[in-house]
Amino acid sequence: MSNRRLATDAWESLFRAQHEVFAEISADFLDADLTRPEYDVLLTVTRAPQMTTRLRDITARSLVSQPSVSRLLDRMVSRGLVTKHVDPADGRGALITATDTGAHAFRALATKHARTIAERMSVLSPAELESLLELTSRLRGVEEI
Repeated sequence: MSNRRLATDAWESLFRAQHEVFAEISADFLDADLTRPEYDVLLTVTRAPQMTTRLRDITARSLVSQPSVSRLLDRMVSRGLVTKHVDPADGRGALITATDTGAHAFRALATKHARTIAERMSVLSPAELESLLELTSRLRGVEEI
């Protein structure tokens, strides 16, 4: 098999696996108090010191555009999931902080979601999971895991 064919087959398999696994684990959000985008924002925010991070850090980690992130955050503020304040270190930026309500909703869903992910990924051994992490990190251009 040529390198081009092997690369194409590997890509197609990776893409299909991601799509199928994503569809399965997305079921966690069907009756949840958070949408997947809200969960993704709170994942970034709750991992930051004092559950506060810069808007630009959320945008950099999101898979959606900056205007979409801004609209999402406005909705999250109105739902009481986060607060948004001017960044005193950069008056053009904003700091986003998880509220107790947002942190609680995130933790409740994160526990369930992590269990679902672990169960779905259990078809791979720990060594295979480490290899998968290394390989996908290389594909993303991330040097350190």
